[in-house]
Amino acid sequence: MTDGGLAGRIATMNDTRTFTAAVALVAGLVGFLAQPAAAIDTPARHALLVDHDTGAVLLEKDAEAPMAPASMSKLMTVYMVFLALKEQGLTLDDTFEVSKKAWKMGGSKMFVEVGKRVRVGDLLNGVIIQSGNDACIVLAEGLAGTEEAFAEEMNAVATKLGLRDSHFTNASGWPHPEHVMSAWDLVRLSQRLIDDFPNYYKLFRVKEFTYNKIKQGNRNPLLYNGSGADGLKTGHTKASGYGLVASAKRKDRRLILVVNGLDSVNARSRESSRLLGWAFRQFANHKLFGPGDEVGEAQVWLGTEDTVPLVLAEPLTVTIPRKARKEMKVTISYDGPVAAPIAEGTAIATLRISAKGLPTVEKPLLAARDVERRGPLGRLWGALTHVVLGAGGAD
Repeated sequence: MTDGGLAGRIATMNDTRTFTAAVALVAGLVGFLAQPAAAIDTPARHALLVDHDTGAVLLEKDAEAPMAPASMSKLMTVYMVFLALKEQGLTLDDTFEVSKKAWKMGGSKMFVEVGKRVRVGDLLNGVIIQSGNDACIVLAEGLAGTEEAFAEEMNAVATKLGLRDSHFTNASGWPHPEHVMSAWDLVRLSQRLIDDFPNYYKLFRVKEFTYNKIKQGNRNPLLYNGSGADGLKTGHTKASGYGLVASAKRKDRRLILVVNGLDSVNARSRESSRLLGWAFRQFANHKLFGPGDEVGEAQVWLGTEDTVPLVLAEPLTVTIPRKARKEMKVTISYDGPVAAPIAEGTAIATLRISAKGLPTVEKPLLAARDVERRGPLGRLWGALTHVVLGAGGAD
């Protein structure tokens, strides 16, 4: 289902070489795929706010720079464990032994005891909820033998995931000059955690966990304020400042936020809530075309049909500023008429959506069905008609 019958409102205009369909939309469809980086500022040194479904960037500040991620990099450790649970036969009831190295580890702790065996499920809660550095090492050693070997595996998997600005030297995010991630990589990793492991992702919204008779609360402040947040991870070191990777869902819309370099716990909580609230208020997702919707049509040269319907390969939804009242332009362009034969699924046109001050999105349009080439007499008649009536005439 399209929004307001958008496809039906595109009127075709023709030229000798290019055929363009255009429509100006106001009221409901008043903006475009948003990337208003200057629309709001933040005191965070690094920030990125992205719509999970459309990929629209709502806020970006130094988001590609490698930075000290602190405990936010524990998300990569969690991803490795989730992957082992899904693909390598690991279970939540399997146990790993606590080494002296893990037991002695400083910083935030789950408070495991040396020599004891701990369930993988408990260790995951220790990492996600309690931010336990000791739990990270137990998992790393249990899966790879040593933390160093585990870090090498983290880097290999990160490359496969397309994390371009990340390098891991340990499992916990313990400060190291070569242990870095970018805000963009944290968003990409969060998207994979949400999409690849829906059954395990729910662990991120658990608010407290007790181990060894010590109860600790989840350090994610957004879980407690009704923001719709259900993950992911805080971080803090002297080098990084205070940071948070957060995901929040309201109704059918999910946002992912990364902030880092804030100067206090309170600043982290306030700024994260402010940015998410702003994004949910100011923007909405708008479905333009659904699966199989006909977007328009292209004229065909010397085919058994004069036109061929155009469709998108997948649904198109855009993130639109709610209060915008500027004109949005939707165009279909192609070099035409398109010569037959045309195979179904062939990209023969381009859909462009643009608005003043916002980036243009271009999507390929595909032929919705096969169009055969005319026989010799049909081609001759078409060529004669073209000469007599001109390039803009009908066959």
